[in-house]
Amino acid sequence: MRKLVYALLTTAMVALVGCVTINVYFPEAAAQKAADRFIGTVIDQGAAPAPDSQPAPAPQAQDPIRPSAMLLDLLVPAAYAADTPDIRVQTPATEAIRGRMQARFKNTLKSLLDSGGVGFTHDGLVAVHDAGKIPLSQRAQATAAVADENGDRNALYREIARANGHPEWESRIRATFAKGWIERAHAGWYYQDASGAWKRK
Repeated sequence: MRKLVYALLTTAMVALVGCVTINVYFPEAAAQKAADRFIGTVIDQGAAPAPDSQPAPAPQAQDPIRPSAMLLDLLVPAAYAADTPDIRVQTPATEAIRGRMQARFKNTLKSLLDSGGVGFTHDGLVAVHDAGKIPLSQRAQATAAVADENGDRNALYREIARANGHPEWESRIRATFAKGWIERAHAGWYYQDASGAWKRK
């Protein structure tokens, strides 16, 4: 009988652990906040934010169910991770990308966005919107700047997903940043809507 009870308890715990660890969700609000901070340092040329850190959890009242859940805490400490979701965006690789993007924005990209020659795409990149608004002598430089920017943006989204241990989040990170770039666009800049049509802010 005792062996049967142990076997049932072990099976139940394995099933519970499997359910908890498989249910990993994308922290949308935390990702948007991190994207907004990063984008602000590029577009507004602000200083890089302080290194990522998770705030200490606020003290909680004693939960009457908590003692019975202590075994679950020991076996699956991540079970309560959803209480304080966070996302990491600062790594040596992302800081190097940030530096290149800030310099490119200041030296080339801002004037291209201001002129309407370049705009933000719906998938988190930049593209030439109207080549006629870019002087002929500067078109090669503009094309190179767009290619370099897109290379850095693709690398950024991939690195953030990797740094958080979820490479499968890359498309969600990209979508979050795409929304952020468009929201932070200055008046007069061009961007694409969800269908890919160009609009002016």
